[in-house]
Amino acid sequence: MLSLRFKLSLAAIFLVASSFSSETDKLDESILSKKRLEIFDLSKEKIEEDSSKLKKDWINPITYTYSKVYGEVYDTEKSLVSIDQPIFKTGGIYKAIKYANAKRLYSHLDLDLQKKALIKDTTTLLFNIHKIELEIKKQGLLVKNGEIDVERKKEQVFNGFADTSLLDNAILDTNTRRNILAELIYQKDELVNQFNTYAEGDYASFELPKFKLLGKESFLQNNLNILKSKADISSKNDYSWMIISKYLPTVSATFDYTQYHTTSNPSITDDSVQNYGIKVTMPLDTRTYNDIQSTRIDYLKAKLDFDNVILEQENFFKSKLSKIKMIDSKISIAKNDYELYNSLLDVIMEEKEAELKTQSDVDTLLNSKKIKALELKILDLEKQIELLDIYSKIS
Repeated sequence: MLSLRFKLSLAAIFLVASSFSSETDKLDESILSKKRLEIFDLSKEKIEEDSSKLKKDWINPITYTYSKVYGEVYDTEKSLVSIDQPIFKTGGIYKAIKYANAKRLYSHLDLDLQKKALIKDTTTLLFNIHKIELEIKKQGLLVKNGEIDVERKKEQVFNGFADTSLLDNAILDTNTRRNILAELIYQKDELVNQFNTYAEGDYASFELPKFKLLGKESFLQNNLNILKSKADISSKNDYSWMIISKYLPTVSATFDYTQYHTTSNPSITDDSVQNYGIKVTMPLDTRTYNDIQSTRIDYLKAKLDFDNVILEQENFFKSKLSKIKMIDSKISIAKNDYELYNSLLDVIMEEKEAELKTQSDVDTLLNSKKIKALELKILDLEKQIELLDIYSKIS
């Protein structure tokens, strides 16, 4: 029959995952500092403004000209308002608006990728801080076990049951463990400093997220790199049609209004003159074919790149699944070891009560059991870091 302590220990194993974090399926941008978030907000505003500007590129400006000319015969002071506005560009106006929308989507997706990458890096630092804290606790227990072993070897040497070389080795091993502990403490300080570069506030005030394993189909459907590549294809296709329309007939409405303020020219009898009409233009350029072919090649390259992006993301997902599977195997082994230490601890406790084992034997085994519990938590954090990489790729 299992002891009560063993049952409670088993229950603790299954609560390891929930002891750190809150359930979520997305990256939390609140981990970034306000200034960094403001930069992304301003970048979004710039994308919107650039997109609006791009949509209006086909609209020509109204030109106002003021001139005062002192001639040898006549002096003239006048204002001129002129409009030369395309109203039909063989599909170019429609494609220009479509291109602006596709470019806007592409820019937003690119910005989302940049933002998620920064959130991922900052969140990874947070995970690694918690992970190294567990490693510090683990190393502290290894140091304790080393100190217990040194005391045990001392007694054996003093009582003539062991050679001094065994004591020397135990002391060296313990000091090595102490040095590793000092390095881990330094590494934690470095991670905290890096975290504070991107985040605002004490790292302990942030709650670790908890990610679930995502299906491949869902990962590919919501993959930002794939969506960005699709938007790139669309924008390059619309742009190529814009270039084609540039070399096709364009119908424009024209209007000129001239206001004479003062003039000494007797031939000008009206203070104002206006002209309006329609004109058709079509450029005859020797570079037309090359220009059109260049944009079509860009479009074809984007379509080929799209296939490569899908392949890259599929292989990325497979690699992450393999890494997670390996971590799950380690977790299974660590759980078995944890259960073994629990059963051994029950036996050692009974033998101690029978005066067959010492308190140091109990303390060593108890520390080893705690080490395995910490290893389980460390492995869980490593798994979450891999899942974080996956979620940083999706919208």
